[in-house]
Amino acid sequence: MSEIMVQFDHVTKEFPGVKALNDVSFSIKRGELHALVGENGAGKSTLLNVLHGVYVPSGGRIVIDDTHVEFHAPIDALRFGISKVHQEINVVDVLSVGQNIVLGAEPLKGPAIDFRKMYREVDDILEKLGCQFRAADPIRGLSVGELQMIAIAKAIYHKAKVISFDEPTASLSDKEIEILFEKIEELKAQGLTIIYVSHKLDEIFRLADRISVLRDGQYVDTFQASDISRDELIRNMVGRDVSNYAQRVKPLCATDEVLLSVEGLCGEGFQNISFTLRRGEILGVSGLVGAKRTEIMRALFGVDRRTAGTIRFKGEEAVIHSPKQALKVGVGLVSENRKTEGFVKYMSNRQNMTLAALPNFCRAGGVMKRLDIAKNFEEYAKKVRLNITNPDHLTENLSGGNQQKVILAKWLMTNVEVIIFDEPTKGVDVGAKQEIYALMEEFVAQGNAIIMVSSELTEVIGMSDRALVVRDGEISACLNREELSEETLLKYAMPERSA
Repeated sequence: MSEIMVQFDHVTKEFPGVKALNDVSFSIKRGELHALVGENGAGKSTLLNVLHGVYVPSGGRIVIDDTHVEFHAPIDALRFGISKVHQEINVVDVLSVGQNIVLGAEPLKGPAIDFRKMYREVDDILEKLGCQFRAADPIRGLSVGELQMIAIAKAIYHKAKVISFDEPTASLSDKEIEILFEKIEELKAQGLTIIYVSHKLDEIFRLADRISVLRDGQYVDTFQASDISRDELIRNMVGRDVSNYAQRVKPLCATDEVLLSVEGLCGEGFQNISFTLRRGEILGVSGLVGAKRTEIMRALFGVDRRTAGTIRFKGEEAVIHSPKQALKVGVGLVSENRKTEGFVKYMSNRQNMTLAALPNFCRAGGVMKRLDIAKNFEEYAKKVRLNITNPDHLTENLSGGNQQKVILAKWLMTNVEVIIFDEPTKGVDVGAKQEIYALMEEFVAQGNAIIMVSSELTEVIGMSDRALVVRDGEISACLNREELSEETLLKYAMPERSA
């Protein structure tokens, strides 16, 4: 038996006008946890999709367990023992937990499904995974963490040899992350081969035996996790030194002029939110998952209803009960969930980028100034360093970093003076992070201001002029830049001990 479980042999994948994978060759050992890292657009997801039968490679081959395989659909890969735990778990919510797990491989009793056997076998797996729910339970209403346990249970049921995890912790709480890591380590101890994709390098160094790097669709190198530093790994990922990627480069330019003030803002789950935002300032907002940071920002932007409070812009009371009113005042929002709220599916880069500014391109009677739209698209695409060749390509097909740039350009085109960034670099690689940080700095250097909600403490510390800490729907601290540290942020974020 070979020690190699998965061999990528000169794998190439081409799409119209794009070579997503270019002659990729490396191997994954049997029973190891192998991390796959690289910038957004490096080819990681494409390679996983080829492995799992979503895409058929344009060239090269894949050898699994000494067998040359050709998968033409995900079910082919699943039947061969190749399973995937997605970042966003897709389930059939009208079916039970057990039905979702066995889907496509239901035990039969004659021509009918043997539900008794199915529930017994699935319950046995769920019990070993430490799950509190059972096979007969409805799947609707389960948390993201519980859905991931179902995906793992599905892999076990289908007798997986290889399980890949694609950004599995993006939407999990700290407690759920720890549970997931325990299960991953248990799977590895049982001899399964694990492929792990994440932008969170702390996770990579905690879990991985070896790390393979992709860059611009090409294989760079494979490293023993214990033999490479974080900075060395980043340099291999991006081809440049970004060790200080979360540090301000331009001089701090916050002024004493208050651009935006919020007084006594109340809404669903939060109360008495008061703060000021100065011209030229990046105001960080930190806190634990569930602290209601996003809810506060959505109310400030007019997406969600607020029950009390006053918003002032440049000293004048601002009426903001809808995003349209927020835009009119001069406030934009880069949402945490860019795929569902940041841009429109099936729209091109040009359409998404100009969407919020469309009234500026209308003649009398609603006729569009198409030439002006084209010129503005080119101008702002350059301004945000958008790495695209065709403005008519769909935004949903871009990497996460480039999607974020499209959304940022959309707001810049409207000439807003305040942008709320909710998790601006979530799911974005370290190279794209550096570019987004640079754009944020340029924006405030022009006399504008940013509110930046982030779960990354290094991001809050490195980028903020001041930072608010939100705890249980209230502001527990407002800290100056020199006061910012991980210990201080966590101190004010953690729930107070009951007497």
